[in-house]
Amino acid sequence: MKSRISIAIHGGAGTLLKGEMTKEKEQAYRTVLRQALESGYEILEKKGSSLDAVEQAVVIMEDSPLFNAGKGSVFTASGKHEMDAAIMEGKNLNAGAVSLITGIKNPIVLARTVLEKSDHILLAGQGAMDFARLHGFDFKKPEYFYDEYRHEQWNKIKGTENFQLDHTSSKDDKFGTVGAVACDRNGNLAAATSTGGMTNKNWGRIGDTPIIGVGNYANNNTCAVSCTGSGEFFMKAVVAYDVSCLMEYKNLNLKEATREVIFKRLPKIKGDGGLIAVDSRGNISMPFNTEGMYRGMKTSKTETMVAIYTED
Repeated sequence: MKSRISIAIHGGAGTLLKGEMTKEKEQAYRTVLRQALESGYEILEKKGSSLDAVEQAVVIMEDSPLFNAGKGSVFTASGKHEMDAAIMEGKNLNAGAVSLITGIKNPIVLARTVLEKSDHILLAGQGAMDFARLHGFDFKKPEYFYDEYRHEQWNKIKGTENFQLDHTSSKDDKFGTVGAVACDRNGNLAAATSTGGMTNKNWGRIGDTPIIGVGNYANNNTCAVSCTGSGEFFMKAVVAYDVSCLMEYKNLNLKEATREVIFKRLPKIKGDGGLIAVDSRGNISMPFNTEGMYRGMKTSKTETMVAIYTED
């Protein structure tokens, strides 16, 4: 029996209140989310793999300045852009991740290359950059990643020891991490996540995104998960793997497991954010404990759905 093909995406969770964003900006977000969703779904529809689908969906969001990933990445304390990404497939538990990279247009593509062309899972900093050069990646100049709003955001706190979680900034602004999860016709799962991290981050800070089992995880026996939120809290709770464990060891279904983590376990340690998840039957869950989360989903049995606010 073939599985129901399904894909879900997110563009970050946070303080997203209806009426606090211009109609033009809201429409811009919805347009890119729809493009990413439908591009990934088209791959699944043509019998492509879930790994290809999630990579493609994330690439489209990385190419948009609206999200804190790829082109829209925030500024570090030194005025640079340090990006993280991870990708994983659920059949063999193969994964690839990169952290603290600069100049790479699509970090998720480099993460996929780590998965396929190295014996490692996570590469960081200069080593990851050397690996990218070895495999023919083009490096973009800093101007490619420059965004006026991001620069203003950084200017407000640069020179201080403050840092800013992008998804908790002004309600009218751009929000964080992007990700995708998918189930293909063979029931194979995959997850991909990419981020520009925190504004004004220092000391080589790394969040949950590139850590397998924390911000990104896939296992055909349970689910595929991509997280967005306050990275340090997601690391404490090992969120993505926790969802999988609740399904494997407590026999919870996808909805029960994701809600347990987002609405009970994370709040206990004052963590905020959300996640998207899919199981091998094509079921999707997208819980979040913030006012909103840029998100979307499409399956072989449902129409394209794109939403931002809690009430959507």
